[in-house]
Amino acid sequence: MIHSWKASLLTFCDRRILSIFLFGFSSGLPFLLTLSTLTLWLKESGLNNRTIGLFVIATIPYTFKFLWGPMVDRIRIPLLFDLLGQRRSWALVSQLALIFMLVGLGESDPKEYIFQTALWAFGVAFFSAIQDIAVESYRIEIIDEYQQGSAASATYLGYRMGMMASGVGALYLAAIFSWQTAYLVMAALVMLGVLTTFLSPSPPNFEIDRATPPKQTRRKLYDQLREWIRLTYGVPLKDLLRTIDWRIVFAFIFFYKVGDTTLSVMNTPFLVELGFSKLEIANVAKFFGISSMMIGGIVGGILLNRFGILACLILCAALHVLTSLMFVVQTFAGCDLNVLIFTIGFENLSCGLGAASFIAYLSSLCHTPYTATHFALLSSFGSLARILLSVFSGFLADLLPWSLFFTFTAIASLPCLFLLVYASRHFPSSPSFLRTAT
Repeated sequence: MIHSWKASLLTFCDRRILSIFLFGFSSGLPFLLTLSTLTLWLKESGLNNRTIGLFVIATIPYTFKFLWGPMVDRIRIPLLFDLLGQRRSWALVSQLALIFMLVGLGESDPKEYIFQTALWAFGVAFFSAIQDIAVESYRIEIIDEYQQGSAASATYLGYRMGMMASGVGALYLAAIFSWQTAYLVMAALVMLGVLTTFLSPSPPNFEIDRATPPKQTRRKLYDQLREWIRLTYGVPLKDLLRTIDWRIVFAFIFFYKVGDTTLSVMNTPFLVELGFSKLEIANVAKFFGISSMMIGGIVGGILLNRFGILACLILCAALHVLTSLMFVVQTFAGCDLNVLIFTIGFENLSCGLGAASFIAYLSSLCHTPYTATHFALLSSFGSLARILLSVFSGFLADLLPWSLFFTFTAIASLPCLFLLVYASRHFPSSPSFLRTAT
């Protein structure tokens, strides 16, 4: 924990923080290219809503990061490992594959060859998930303990800017030129991540327990497979569970996502029903909202450096409750643009602060040499919670009036606050990163 505001701000001037910011941009760039941006392209191509909805399946690699994480931990890429190390070599391979997949996706024709488009989109999501794992592991291992708050903030800020480029930027390019041009430009922007990979410093390489060749020449394939699964998945999972109370951790992740997810999923339908125009929603909820979110991410990094993880998590959990109550106020204010500006600004500021704190917390639970596997497992559970809560919030919004829906969201966010207060010993008051497995 840093004990002065000046020192907290100076941590952002480190070259490694800039590298992490650029890696964040490269990670955020492909995300919308398989979601909202692709959805609009499919809609313009004349596909029905049911077919478009099925395209969500193409993003399933994000949910199963815990399956890909051990590859980034265990498998050494020939030649590139000696040149770039474990994390950067995987980042480079995923980035080069992403460029190829994005070019293929851009050149596909969803109107005539929908299955081909789906395969390219799946490839983008898969290699994007691999890149996420590699750069998150890189961030955790390259940064000193006292800089992890700044690193989490830089990751989040870069990720959001990457999403803006692939969201707003890609739509402008598609409107002026074509969808093919938009995706080609997005593929070219991935080169920024490639340059970052080559120019960034390399973290230390940690030795990992690897399966040794059997002495018996006819050892059964089943035994070899079982040993590989044990070393690849069993050992990292056992190491993680040895140092955490999994019931507290997973309960916290779930309830922490309640306030964040339900609001982000249902706020647009809510605003439409209140009578706000598309232009008002675009100006306030998108541009102003994303800007507020980025500011929240920066503030989150500073507060993490100054006060530590536990204090920031408690603050963010309280803000989740207050944000839900602000939407209750909006239901009574109706189509009032001034109230909306305050509500959206408050929501996104707290969302940005909360995301930076959440990333820092998950990072504090990871151990070398299994950093990638640990972070992938924890973030995958967060993604699963997001999907389940998104589905549940849609059903709940149809059953309840908006005022009761947001009141329920506020109440459902309280268990997270109680966990932080009454089980505080399970949450680090200051960063304790990169513990080595024993």
